[in-house]
Amino acid sequence: MKYARVIGTGSYLPDKILTNHDLERIVDTSDEWIRTRTGIAQRHIAADSEMASDLALNASREAIKAGGIDPREIELVIVATTTPDMIFPSTACILQDKLGIGDCAAFDVQAVCSGFIYALATADMFIRTGKCRTALVVGAEVYSRILDWSDRNTCVLFGDGAGAVLLRGDEQPGILSTHLHADGSQSKILSAPANICGGKVQGKPFVVMEGNTVFKFAVKVLEEVVHEALAENNLESSDIDWLIPHQANIRIIASTAKKLGISMDKVVATVDKHGNTSAASIPLAIDIAVRDGRIKSGQHVLLEGVGGGFTWGAALIRW
Repeated sequence: MKYARVIGTGSYLPDKILTNHDLERIVDTSDEWIRTRTGIAQRHIAADSEMASDLALNASREAIKAGGIDPREIELVIVATTTPDMIFPSTACILQDKLGIGDCAAFDVQAVCSGFIYALATADMFIRTGKCRTALVVGAEVYSRILDWSDRNTCVLFGDGAGAVLLRGDEQPGILSTHLHADGSQSKILSAPANICGGKVQGKPFVVMEGNTVFKFAVKVLEEVVHEALAENNLESSDIDWLIPHQANIRIIASTAKKLGISMDKVVATVDKHGNTSAASIPLAIDIAVRDGRIKSGQHVLLEGVGGGFTWGAALIRW
């Protein structure tokens, strides 16, 4: 069992849509300002009753259905999230129970917007080493809960959603390689600097960000990690059929693609309709591109993301 192959994908977006025009009535901003700087037109917002595990459950069911398996075949559940249901137990354990799949390993991964890449790499290692045959990897976020809705620099960027992929061990190539990095010295550039002590929140429990610094850092490291993935697999940028980046900002996406010499025609971009859904953004984009027929068997698909920590990474897949 040499490779982990994607056998099913799924996604879920909450019903409520918050447009840029809606935000004009909430904060000092405009549709033109948001579109010009981010490429975002709208984002989805979870209902008060929806938790990260609920979003994950809907996406997981779609992936399991697409994979055509009995949920009880799943031996590993990993959820990438920055917005868990609670401090503990993990959202993965809660999801496992909601799926009714019983005794299997389940845990969360917290690498912010790179979380799905980190989770995918972890599941890939479990399958490559023979520790499990079938794994469910989910990215699920309810970022609307950690936004300061009076801060126009951050509240316009994020949305809620979930995406999932189902992996199974196979002798045929699937995930070719994964590449993970982190630099904790940059932790203050993008964070939600709060903690709980004695039942009280200490610090600011909202997303804070140095936008220009994040932009420059992201473009630099994303180019580097993509070249790392290509070099390990003896491929060129021209060999990539689809680039699926973390959907943070259309300018970051376009700048990265330009530096890599990859046409935007080969980039899957969903940021206009979803906003930045952090760890959910890549699996959401994957599912959309699979279901609309863009991603086909035998193609090379390159995933890349960067998030608070700072963390960043890439995964190269032969579909």
